Amino acid sequence: MAVGHAPAPDAESSDQAPRNSTRQVVVASLAGTSIEFYDFYVYATAAVLVFPHMFFPAGDATAATLQSLATFAIAFVARPLGSALFGHFGDRIGRKSTLVASLLTMGISTVVIGVLPGYEQIGIVAPLLLALCRFGQGLGLGGEWGGAALLATENAPPNRRAFFGTFPQLGAPIGFFFANGLFLLLSEVMSDETFLAWGWRVPFLVSAALVAVGLWVRLTLHETPAFAKVVERDARAKVPLAQVFRADFKALVLGTFIMLATYVLFYLMTVFSLSYGTAKTGLGYDRSAFLVMLLIGVVFFALATPVAGVLADRYGRRSTLLVTTAAIIVFGLLLGPWFGANSTVATVSFLVVGLGLMGMTFGPMGAVLPELFPTAVRYTGASVAYNVAGLLGASVAPYIATWLASSHGLGWVGVYLAAMAAITLLALLLSKETKQSSLD
Repeated sequence: MAVGHAPAPDAESSDQAPRNSTRQVVVASLAGTSIEFYDFYVYATAAVLVFPHMFFPAGDATAATLQSLATFAIAFVARPLGSALFGHFGDRIGRKSTLVASLLTMGISTVVIGVLPGYEQIGIVAPLLLALCRFGQGLGLGGEWGGAALLATENAPPNRRAFFGTFPQLGAPIGFFFANGLFLLLSEVMSDETFLAWGWRVPFLVSAALVAVGLWVRLTLHETPAFAKVVERDARAKVPLAQVFRADFKALVLGTFIMLATYVLFYLMTVFSLSYGTAKTGLGYDRSAFLVMLLIGVVFFALATPVAGVLADRYGRRSTLLVTTAAIIVFGLLLGPWFGANSTVATVSFLVVGLGLMGMTFGPMGAVLPELFPTAVRYTGASVAYNVAGLLGASVAPYIATWLASSHGLGWVGVYLAAMAAITLLALLLSKETKQSSLD
């Protein structure tokens, strides 16, 4: 984007700059994050069901699963790097161009995974290439969420920002539903041998078509009014990341820990629950049966997300999240006997309640994190807080939970969740309400 005497179109007077319609904001923020999360969850599901057999040497099944989950964690190392990289350009060049670049990075990485040869064909190179593609997925997702959240909230009426902020959040349950629904469909229409031979590749290759649709949607966008005003005032940060650490470090730390419980809860409810629920040493459910139960739970995740946005607009972000986080602590302490009851009713109700709480805690985040930072560094600040929380929470959650369950029992997985939620509760108590903050 040009700066100075010849301003770019995005630098037009904020009164004259073209505006995105509500329909454009909904479709672009929701479609993009749905695709990104679809790609991410396709990997998460395959990391449990396929990759231990495909990309690692035969032997101890538990060791192979742990190795596969370790590659799963690589993306969470890449995500803070992606948030810094894409956040820099999002705050310097604009939200629209950066969102297109993040989607391409994620999509290409996902499609390449779909054509990778396995360990039997190329040996140790196979898991190395898998890890590289996983890094690319994390890099892309690191820039995706912050841009989509800003697209929604910077175009929203002030009294409905939390509700608008749930548009990109809905991409998580929608992406998860379609990723796991496709895996479920494939496992039903083909044998286990065929699925492991080539069927698992289909969800990764389908991503190419989804990315094409997402790019078309995002290329129709205009820049957000808030960023247009920053360009008009020539107030863009030269090095957004440095400015965040210098002037907004407290907001960065609080935002990170406010997100912590959300991440731990989600990846325990999805990746860990699928692994433990289908393992012979766990609950021993048939893979397809457990996926159906998970999909039922994800419906409640989707339903709770906009409800949380409405409540956050009415009662405040902090109050809504304080109540929800307290409920997560109680849920964690009940996790062992509830999930360990090993009955269909107990398992489905466990997944419904846990993923419903996920919607309640995840929904307001689309407004909370952007509201913590000024416009000039908002893309970088919100993205880094969001993704550092992922590194501290989600990246290790499935691994820690698998180790705790096998070594000390399922109850300790719940204690782990409750402890992480207690940290989030403390961060919320130390934070201020952001409902009345301006995004100009």
